[in-house]
Amino acid sequence: MKKKIILIIGDIIFLAILTIIGFATHGETGFSFLPRMGVIWLPMLFGWFVLSPWIGLSDEQVIANPKNLWRIILVMLFVAPLAATVRAAFLGAAMLPLFPLILGGSNAIGMMVWRWIYILIARRVTK
Repeated sequence: MKKKIILIIGDIIFLAILTIIGFATHGETGFSFLPRMGVIWLPMLFGWFVLSPWIGLSDEQVIANPKNLWRIILVMLFVAPLAATVRAAFLGAAMLPLFPLILGGSNAIGMMVWRWIYILIARRVTK
């Protein structure tokens, strides 16, 4: 149970960090951008926590094996377009087709790094 709590908190924090990094690449890191960050971060969180368990990314047996990190890409294939569409609708703005690809790709890589770190930490704790 303790590992699962660490995993959930880490997922939340890492998605927030990835969102901040995304905005920082556009020079948008001030407090005035927090609402816009939330408009993309919250749908990403929602999609992640709905789909990742369904794909097995909350199952201890699955996440303990680094060979299963590819499943993160599968989740992001669905989560990124959802989040980008919600963001566009909420902001009343057009969505460039490239945005979900960049959002999904960068978040998939970031979450794979986080989950790899989690695997290393979990292995140390169980030794």
